[in-house]
Amino acid sequence: MPIYEFRCNACQQVSSFFVRTVNDPLSPTCPVCGDSSLERCISRFAVHKTTKSVWEESGEPTMFPKDRDYYKDPRNIGRYTEKRLKDLGIDMDSEEYRDTFAGVKDTIAAAREGELPKTLKDQL
Repeated sequence: MPIYEFRCNACQQVSSFFVRTVNDPLSPTCPVCGDSSLERCISRFAVHKTTKSVWEESGEPTMFPKDRDYYKDPRNIGRYTEKRLKDLGIDMDSEEYRDTFAGVKDTIAAAREGELPKTLKDQL
């Protein structure tokens, strides 16, 4: 389901037109002036960032981040939890802690997928 952009030759307005399939016929008219002499434009596109690049830009997880909204993103909660446990010398995958941190690992994995931990959900 592509969206095509056209520029009106009469009023220079750029308009987007949704098409159900690539093979559907398209005879667009300008929604502003009604003219039918439109030229197809090269559409803008979005560049999506990787998780790694987002984390690099947001910096190391800390107890008191500069951005007050930093921990509204549950992925950063998981990041901070993992970092803090590592700082404390706790390896969640070691046999010593595997059973103890099984639930924590599930919560961190859910946070990485964007799900708020249940205790925070209840508070909000």
